[in-house]
Amino acid sequence: MASGRPKYTLTQHADAQNVLYAFVSVGAVVYIGKTVQRLKTRMYGYENPVATQSTNLKGNKFLLEFLSKGLPVEIHALPDSGLLYYGGFHVNLAAGLEDSLVAALKPTWNKNGI
Repeated sequence: MASGRPKYTLTQHADAQNVLYAFVSVGAVVYIGKTVQRLKTRMYGYENPVATQSTNLKGNKFLLEFLSKGLPVEIHALPDSGLLYYGGFHVNLAAGLEDSLVAALKPTWNKNGI
């Protein structure tokens, strides 16, 4: 955490688009999301939210809460390889999995409205 903002390092998939991502803390999935943007662009939104971005503001708040308590938050990412098709239609893996994973895992941040 630097100057009241969460800082992150992406070691893989920073430039991937159509990514399913999760925030994991102390072995528990606390949030699942998806993005069509590059992953680093999406994470920048959590790091530097603006007043009109309610999801980024809430995510930033939760991240700062955990980090201020000394709880680590890892970012796990599953990029869409572009290989999944149904008939002639590409299936976005991130979009296809997000709802089912949130329903099954019930991450606390998702339940709290981010």
